[in-house]
Formats: sequence, C-alpha cells, structure tokens
Amino acid sequence: MTLSDLAAASGLSIGYLSQLERDLATPSIKSLHAVSRALGVTISWFFQAQDVPEAERDLVVRRARRRRVDYSSGLVDELLSPTLSGALELLSCRFPPGASSGHEPYTHAGEEVGVVIRGRLELWVDGRAVLLEAGDSFGFLSTLPHCYRNPGPEEAEVIWAITPPSY
Repeated sequence: MTLSDLAAASGLSIGYLSQLERDLATPSIKSLHAVSRALGVTISWFFQAQDVPEAERDLVVRRARRRRVDYSSGLVDELLSPTLSGALELLSCRFPPGASSGHEPYTHAGEEVGVVIRGRLELWVDGRAVLLEAGDSFGFLSTLPHCYRNPGPEEAEVIWAITPPSY
C-alpha cells in the first residue's frame, strides 16, 4: 500500500503519514485508530512485543514485558491482556497532566469500562462530560463519540477494559 492509498483510506495527510513512518511524529489515538482500520489490523499490531517464555505465552503478562504505545499527547497505553484473541482486552493507561485522546471525539465498535486508579479523568461521551477521581469507575458503548483528558496537576492512571479488542 502506498502512502497515497493509506492517506485516502485513513483520512490523514500523506505528509503526516510520512512523518509517522519515519518516526518523526507520534500519533494521536484517533490517528492510530484511523491507520489501523485502513490497514485492516487492530492497534495491537503496533505494540512492540517482548520475548515471552513458552510456559507464560497467552497466559501471563509480566510488568517488564508489557506491550506499550506512546501517543503524541504523552499518554501511554500498556497492554495487560496476554492475548487479544478473546473477547476482552485490558489496558493500563497513564496520562500526564493535560494529556488527552485528542480534541475530536472518536468511535469504534464495542464497549468500554474502566476505573481511575489515581489522579483525575475528564470523560466526554456523546456530548456528556463527567469528572472522575481515584476510585470512580465508568462504562459506555464505544460506538458513541467519546474522548478524555487529564485535567489535574498530577499523572492519572486508568485501568481500561475494552470489548471486542480494538488494540
């Protein structure tokens, strides 16, 4: 697939895709979703897998071997699920102060639930905004436009479950 083909399929510019390809830019969550859909893969395809002992493969994820994606806003996703072949994925998401999923809401198939472990998370779902703090949990259909950000002065951490796996 050429960059021109990928740009047409993803709605992103050729210049931006070229920067991503050459590691000169870091994607937003919305951009990574657009590229993965255009390529016919899930976002997990972009996660860098670490060597996993045979006895632990598809069963355990050691902290030091988590697959992770770093986004342009500073947000970091770490995959906690040992496999994405099932109906559910589990992520640990860390948001530095001010980090967000982007200014524009996005959608995808499925459902999401999560719990704020520390810090604060501002969540927008289908035009509704809520402020969540440590210990608060949430759930929504991923087909509804949604976005989120850390409005607080400290890093926020959220454990996020998504079905079906979109990463």
